[in-house]
Amino acid sequence: MDALIGFCSDTTSKNPVEILRKMMQMPFCHMHGPEHHVMVGAALLTAYRNAGGNLDLRASLPEMMNRGKSVPGGACGFWGACGAGISTGMFVSILSKSTPLADEPFALSHLMTSKALEKIGKIGGPRCCKRDSFLSVLAAVDFVEKHFGVKMESETVVCEFYPQNNQCIGTRCPFFKAKK
Repeated sequence: MDALIGFCSDTTSKNPVEILRKMMQMPFCHMHGPEHHVMVGAALLTAYRNAGGNLDLRASLPEMMNRGKSVPGGACGFWGACGAGISTGMFVSILSKSTPLADEPFALSHLMTSKALEKIGKIGGPRCCKRDSFLSVLAAVDFVEKHFGVKMESETVVCEFYPQNNQCIGTRCPFFKAKK
């Protein structure tokens, strides 16, 4: 995942969707896997900093990697909380410097996670790490602007990964646009 930190350190994009998509195309990223638990937060930290947010990206990315790697694959089905959604809470926790004893940052981290998990839950399963990662990032873009006053860029997501996903839900997915 050194490639992830290098990429995030070098990009000037303010768009976490674009950053995330480029990470998803890197050799270390599988169709499904716990790397998404790091990538979502890393894309958000990077876009946040590039959009003018006050953040030490050099220190924040390794912290995101350590936290994200602690969420195991399959947490979505076995814990009832997708790691991509949890990653958005980690992102808010890092940027707000939340601790278990913090007041507002503690609350904001939980609210962020709940917003992402709500979007994921409304679509349902089975798993799709790409779909859930995009849903999580999009939830965070709105949340950050509202609560932190930093406007990251965004875009309409069109999935390019569905041919590799044996569990793709097709037209139930908001990002599915199969070529006819």
